[in-house]
Amino acid sequence: MEDRSLPPFPPPSGTRFGRLRLGLSTKLLILTIIFVMLAEIVVFVPTIANFRTNWLRDRLTTAGVVSISLSEMTDVPRTVQDKLLAATGAMTIAVRAGRMRRLVAMAEMPPDVSLHVNMADMGLVNSIWQAIDTLQSGNGRFIHVLGAPNERGEIIELVMAETPLRTDMINLVGRILGLSAIISVISAALVFFSLRRLFLRPMLQLRKALEVFRERPEDPAAIIVPSSRGDEIGEAERHLAEIQRELQNTLQQKSHLADLGLAVSKINHDLRNILASAQLMTERLLLTSDPTATRFAPKLIASLDRAIGYSQAVLNYGKAREAPPERRLVSLNRVVEDVSDVLGLANHPVIDFEARVGHDIEVDADPDHLFRVLMNLCRNAVQALEADSDPAIVKRISLLAERSGSVVVIRVADTGPGVPDRARANLFKAFQGGVRRGGTGLGLAICAELVRVHGGTIELIGTGQGATFELTIPDRVIELKRGRRTASTADQPNGLLR
Repeated sequence: MEDRSLPPFPPPSGTRFGRLRLGLSTKLLILTIIFVMLAEIVVFVPTIANFRTNWLRDRLTTAGVVSISLSEMTDVPRTVQDKLLAATGAMTIAVRAGRMRRLVAMAEMPPDVSLHVNMADMGLVNSIWQAIDTLQSGNGRFIHVLGAPNERGEIIELVMAETPLRTDMINLVGRILGLSAIISVISAALVFFSLRRLFLRPMLQLRKALEVFRERPEDPAAIIVPSSRGDEIGEAERHLAEIQRELQNTLQQKSHLADLGLAVSKINHDLRNILASAQLMTERLLLTSDPTATRFAPKLIASLDRAIGYSQAVLNYGKAREAPPERRLVSLNRVVEDVSDVLGLANHPVIDFEARVGHDIEVDADPDHLFRVLMNLCRNAVQALEADSDPAIVKRISLLAERSGSVVVIRVADTGPGVPDRARANLFKAFQGGVRRGGTGLGLAICAELVRVHGGTIELIGTGQGATFELTIPDRVIELKRGRRTASTADQPNGLLR
């Protein structure tokens, strides 16, 4: 049967299969060799230039000694001249003294000169450029060399072939390059193994620890064990271990929250039905002639309505945020009265409730959201005060409010034990800001979210006795053509917080 299977896909470009990937160790070794070679080149170029200068000076010195020994001879035999020229490698030897020029030895056919070299003007830069020129163009060329004046004021002149000089320079270049390569490899190996032990090995261990933690993020054994190093790598290991522990705690908490959310959703479904039944029975109280029942039944029905609404909100918790507020103009005094009635603060046996809220203060907010915020803050204050059984302690809750321009400022203060320092950092974070034992830490997180969707703020102010929470709720920004609040309502501060 014919094989109709598809051909394998080509490896994608840019991956480790599509191109050669060099590890950090290989890159370090290559870079070390390159840098050592560059350092050798910095030393190599002046060395070649110095070799050329010394090579020419040696020939001039030899010619100078010969010229002195033959200074008394008026006619140097041909055989002697040939030996002198062979010893110095020159084609012509002459001595200049002032304006006089004496020829010591000369070949039978003196060549044409292509370059003049004055050793008296041989600086570092000039010698380097001339050395490079010799290596490039010195083959087959003849040069005229002038030596520096000696102690008798004489200048030795040589006409010589540049090819032997170039050959000696090339041989020196080969020896230097070979030696440099050996030094580079040895130095690179020493540097490489030192850096590998000091840096690369810990980095590889960090990478392995990250890979293990990525595969098993919830396993406590996957957290890296920091070494005792006191340098930056040791600090990185300790920070990584701390981050891994925090991430592991967060993952565990999210897993517990997911399980809790599923359980709460199941329970809440049944709880909503129970609350609906209680609401129906409460409505029957309105039909009785008992004045107390007639008075409290509407409040009880309103509370059950809120509870049913909360239950429905929990069932819709998958949205992970509160529904947008349905903002209305709300009488803050009426909301505070509802909170007081639900918590029983008006006739509480041990807690004094002081509400200084003007009847003219109106808040542009969702009434249900505002009730929940004040309810949570006051309930926390009640629980903190009721936890202390000493009758001598003053137990008081104060709720004060004022309007400043387009912002309503509300403060809820109590004379309780206050908020400990350890809880202040995560005070408005869910399941992390609990102050009292047994608390869930959800109340203040809910308050912060509800205030935030109104564009307001909530914060714990002061560090003295008790706890004081201040929340601000600004009015909505409306277009001028749609009208504005009256000056008596929007712009007159009440002055209760001054």
